[in-house]
Amino acid sequence: MYRAPFPAQLSVFDRRVIDNNATDVRVYQVWKGSNKFFLGGRVIFGPDVRSIFLTISLIVIPVLLFCAFVSRRIIYAFDKHLGKLIIFILILLTVYDLILLLLTSGRDPGIIPRNSHPPELEEDGSTLSTDWLGSQSSAGVPNLPPTKDVVVNGVIVKVKYCQTCMLYRPPRCSHCSICNNCVERFDHHCPWVGQCIGKRNYRFFFMFVSSTTILCLYVFVFSWVTIKKIMAEYDCNLWSAFLKSPVSGILILYTFMTAWFVGGLTVFHLYLICTNQTTYENFRYRYDSKRNPYNRGCVHNVCEVFLSKIPKSKSNFREMVKVDSSSLFGSTMSLARPMSPNIGKKSFDIETGKRQAVVAEDFEDIHSQIDSVGGLERCGTQPRHIIQCENSNWEISPDISVMSAEFAIEQGFKDREKVCKKGH
Repeated sequence: MYRAPFPAQLSVFDRRVIDNNATDVRVYQVWKGSNKFFLGGRVIFGPDVRSIFLTISLIVIPVLLFCAFVSRRIIYAFDKHLGKLIIFILILLTVYDLILLLLTSGRDPGIIPRNSHPPELEEDGSTLSTDWLGSQSSAGVPNLPPTKDVVVNGVIVKVKYCQTCMLYRPPRCSHCSICNNCVERFDHHCPWVGQCIGKRNYRFFFMFVSSTTILCLYVFVFSWVTIKKIMAEYDCNLWSAFLKSPVSGILILYTFMTAWFVGGLTVFHLYLICTNQTTYENFRYRYDSKRNPYNRGCVHNVCEVFLSKIPKSKSNFREMVKVDSSSLFGSTMSLARPMSPNIGKKSFDIETGKRQAVVAEDFEDIHSQIDSVGGLERCGTQPRHIIQCENSNWEISPDISVMSAEFAIEQGFKDREKVCKKGH
């Protein structure tokens, strides 16, 4: 998957030498996306995972302030058991909200694995775009068309070819420029959770936003209740009540502004769910003037989001794969963190091209240089040979040096046999 095939003219020993350079690593360690992996690839975040700590602090700090400064007045104002129940429900809502945040942020949103090579023109049953066919009629060598026509519920939908992932994106799929992955049913990249929102985590995202709205309203209401109790107890105005419990006033102001934001987001996504749209489609395509091929009615749309089975991840990030060790250099040798999406790919392409060029075209040149050196004794003391090719110079890689040594040994044995025959 990650390694080029051996040239046909190499012997079993040569294949074994090159195969010794292959290193077993897990998929997440050579992942070309921008994701961050934790717990050995079991948890996947977006590249902006640090923003989740800001989101957690915006949820937890107000709750802690409420429990520290407002809860005593709540317990005193209400019946003792009722007051404790109010605080317990608040803590339960907070824990539930944080769990939903982690479920949204720390899972595969629906990433489609990249292809190792471009697809064939007729790998599936989709139809080539008529515009592309017209433009290719006068061209010499056809390229992959930028779009294909796919029929979805009787409506023709154009799917685009992704140059980065080398695949035709399925319907409703889009490439996230932040995570550098193609994501199924791509909705948007949320900076508050530090992750793409797609087919596998959209349900948890909506539940997180709606539960955050409920949590804000809960704190807002009981902060107002505290202020009202203070006004009735001390027979004072609103400003005096705020001075006696400033934390309640701060929480009222904070939760009021936050509830408008997350509440509006909840209503907007509820509309998207009922009409079976994504945020990306709503802002880019606008189904108002044309038929939405994915809309099956409000009830079916809601069931599709909340009651359908979440599909399994298409990427096994903990799967063991063989990678050419020459592509693991520099800082990427540390397998505790993911490799850069560009370094591994570039080094792999360079090494593959280099080895194929040397082995396939210039192997005879190497052999002749070994003959001129005069056997194994001088092979280890000679400087590196530069092989002149038609277009550029190639340095002999360590693999080729080992193979050269083997052929030098064979040549040395042949020379000794000739001397022995002459002596007899």
